[in-house]
Amino acid sequence: MPTPPNLKRLPLGERLQDPLLLLDVEQKTYGDRDCTILTLGNSTGRIESAPFWGVDQRQLDGLGRNDIVQVIGDVAQFRGKRQLNVTSIRPLPRGSVAWRDLVPSIGDVTPWWERLDRWRAEIRRPRLAAVLALFYDDPEFRDRYGECPAGTVGHHAELGGLLKHTVEVASIGRAMCKVCHADADLVLAGALLHDVGKLEAYSWTGAFEATECGALLGHVVLGSLMLERRLRAADPDPCSDREATLLQHLILSHHGKLEFGAAVAPMTLEAEVLHYADNASAKTASMADALDAPENFLDGGDLSRRLWTIDNRRAFRGSSDWGLAES
Repeated sequence: MPTPPNLKRLPLGERLQDPLLLLDVEQKTYGDRDCTILTLGNSTGRIESAPFWGVDQRQLDGLGRNDIVQVIGDVAQFRGKRQLNVTSIRPLPRGSVAWRDLVPSIGDVTPWWERLDRWRAEIRRPRLAAVLALFYDDPEFRDRYGECPAGTVGHHAELGGLLKHTVEVASIGRAMCKVCHADADLVLAGALLHDVGKLEAYSWTGAFEATECGALLGHVVLGSLMLERRLRAADPDPCSDREATLLQHLILSHHGKLEFGAAVAPMTLEAEVLHYADNASAKTASMADALDAPENFLDGGDLSRRLWTIDNRRAFRGSSDWGLAES
């Protein structure tokens, strides 16, 4: 497939004629008029269509989420937001375009695995290493973990995003341990286990979306259940009951507060470190993404519009060389 158009950076007025993945079909009502708005995407990002009104909505008959479509349209702007004025849209046969070319990806996962496996080899606690091996020595688990996004939208929502996020959390957590003297092996184990539930919570063979059990239970609970199942199936037991409970606590508390999805608040130093490392990875990735998206700065200034991805704040991309050019 030729290099896909960068949906984040297409200039206004640019003509687009490419295959895209249909991520969402949304029915809306404005006043007494109904319309349909599509969200379309490829490996570079996503863009909403201009509304389809009246009889124009007939073009969309038979189309649904996860369909691959050939789209012709022009990039426009309405009320400070980029949109695609679609003049033609038709479905393409399944398999005609590799779905991996139509969803975001971190690319080659090898460097991320190498770093994670090197850190895991440094763990000095044999029982802790044995628990992690139940997951990370399993080839099927590694294949899925290396593909899974860290979210359906928001931070690290890309193929391989979960692995990248895990490496970030582990790196931040290990650095924090040097300052607060937490158990670095246990924090690393928490980083490697805290989001394993996302393998069951998300589907990524098309548009990223929550599975049924992901919607009903959430990845925090699913991760705790996954750990319990692996421990129960292991023979001999890789760790004691108390050690298993400490690992369960890391998974169940890593969101910090109940209102943010934690089953329980952190109650150990290592759980506190893991929570803040996880939050730092997520928040900084969201801010970096916000600053990198030109559509957030359509007025040409350095201050973005308010963005839900950064808690309805505005991002500022102004900078200075702090006198470097004068030295």
